[in-house]
Amino acid sequence: RYIACPRLARTVQQCLQRGAGPQPLLLEFAPGPGILTRTLLNAGIRVVALESNLAYLPNLQSLENSMDGQLKVIYGDFCRLDPLVSGTLKPPAVCSDKLFEAMGVAAVPWRADVPLRIFGIMPHTLERNRLWRLFFSLYQCISIYKYGRVELNLFISEREYMVLKAKPGEIWAYQPLTVLAQIGCEVELLHMEPWSSFATDLKNGSLAVPKSKWLPNDHLCLVRLTPQQNLFTGGLMPTNATTFIFMVKQCLAKPTSRLSDRLNSWSLDNSGELLKALEIPENAAMRDLYPEDYRRLFEALQNSSMFTDTWFYDEVSESVRTIN
Repeated sequence: RYIACPRLARTVQQCLQRGAGPQPLLLEFAPGPGILTRTLLNAGIRVVALESNLAYLPNLQSLENSMDGQLKVIYGDFCRLDPLVSGTLKPPAVCSDKLFEAMGVAAVPWRADVPLRIFGIMPHTLERNRLWRLFFSLYQCISIYKYGRVELNLFISEREYMVLKAKPGEIWAYQPLTVLAQIGCEVELLHMEPWSSFATDLKNGSLAVPKSKWLPNDHLCLVRLTPQQNLFTGGLMPTNATTFIFMVKQCLAKPTSRLSDRLNSWSLDNSGELLKALEIPENAAMRDLYPEDYRRLFEALQNSSMFTDTWFYDEVSESVRTIN
């Protein structure tokens, strides 16, 4: 767990505050000792604090009692939200339905305004996996995204931010997660802060910065991920989103390979005509396609009924289990 220093709190508050007037409800996960929480409250923002460490709860609850309803403290772990287990959840695991009920946040249509903002520092352990799960939930409209276009404001490693904002051709950064992030969300960099600005509550007191061989990772990056209003238009829908995710993953598994070769491996008879209609060069490599090209390719393949083959759905199911 990383804890922001007091100096950073004001910067975060300025990044999150939305002009004058009432501020939308903000869910802060893993607030710890409440350094950022107090700054947000002082700025007039209504906060729900989701804390999984029992040691921090008494001070947060004391703060809650003094805030006249502006702060609500809930025992729970955002990183254990809606785990795939049967039976009753054991705290601090938490069900999104019960969490949203406790916050008093109702579901809204997808194209409506953002119903809730979430803020927190992503743990660097399994960071990529956690981002994958968030985007998987986004595309399927499950978990927090059953309630609409929930906005995420996350401190993530610079390495993962470089992946989210990568451009075609950037060998080490352009990945399946890049495509899903840029198709699914508006990705905004709000602030970059050196790792040294964060304390840790690890027993040895050290600051374990995740190593990165190919990408810079000298900062934590505050990134806003706002789901696109027009995400589910055309042929992409929550009901077929897992197929789209799998297609992107399979295409970029070998980023230097040609798209035409991948289409031929799928036994698509008219691959040349399809690429011409999409205005994609026949010799285009996977890493040369823009995220929007993958979306247009998917919608074209949907229209061709190519994804009705049983073998493809079997692999999609296996991919879903891996992501979860």
